[in-house]
Amino acid sequence: MEIALNLLLLVVGLGIALFASDRAVSYTRALAAALGAPPFIVGVVLVSIGTDLPEIANSIAAHAQDEGDVNVGDSVGSTLTQYTFVLGLFPLVVAVVAIDRREVALVSVLTMGGLALTSIFVADGWLGRWEGAALVLSWALATLAVVRLLPSHATPDAPPAVVIRNRLGQVGIVLVTLGFVGAGATVAVRALVGLAEAAGVPEFVIAFFGASMGTSAPEIVVDVTALLRGAPGIALGDALGSSLVDATLSIGVGPLVFPAEVTARLALAGSLYALVAVGVVGAVLAARRRHDRWSGLVLGGLYLLSYVVIIRIA
Repeated sequence: MEIALNLLLLVVGLGIALFASDRAVSYTRALAAALGAPPFIVGVVLVSIGTDLPEIANSIAAHAQDEGDVNVGDSVGSTLTQYTFVLGLFPLVVAVVAIDRREVALVSVLTMGGLALTSIFVADGWLGRWEGAALVLSWALATLAVVRLLPSHATPDAPPAVVIRNRLGQVGIVLVTLGFVGAGATVAVRALVGLAEAAGVPEFVIAFFGASMGTSAPEIVVDVTALLRGAPGIALGDALGSSLVDATLSIGVGPLVFPAEVTARLALAGSLYALVAVGVVGAVLAARRRHDRWSGLVLGGLYLLSYVVIIRIA
């Protein structure tokens, strides 16, 4: 009975996530065209918030229960996973993704700045309100920098026809549908974990799966849908923008409301590894100006290496 229920939840969750992601991508493309904004910026500024709602909610819930490690582990782990594992999937969907050096370099530097702040803040084993406020403020300033420093006008595109044409309404549709993506993806991942437990899969493997897939499920669904719909700018903007949100807003919002202790050694190690990985990925993509299977292998290697490093430290 339990297995049948988990199979049903898996199908339903994936169905909701895929249906909602298709609508989210369509309205995002329409909104970008209406605003005359590059899809990449819309992905960084708007879509990333929607796909990161689970991490933001988890941050607040974790600190409310005095579990700062859950917040930092989830947020830093998501930053790393999206910059390596999620981006590494792109060449498996489309052979080559064109890279704008300025876009990738700017968001990567800003994300590294957020991780550097996090590393400093967790070194004493405590995340307080002022540190949370500094991280939230850094997200706001980073978002402003992206909007101000990157080109603000997009190449004319033929957006899909949508029912809602009002810009504010389109923003609302995007956020609501992304919320459904997150909910559906979460249900599907929990169902898969339940099936793994029922099959007697070792606890470590379940934890590994949950850490790598669970926090990135909304990004994977939305980004793959965007790539298949011919919107690589939205996919790339969401993947990088979600990492920026995780490295700043997601980590900061929890302690801003409820300060809590963290395990300094693990939090610092994870933050520093993520910082280095983001720098490597940003440098590789910016230097090559393209993302293909060769760069995908580099990103996948960084993702796998992270578990070797963190497990040894733990």
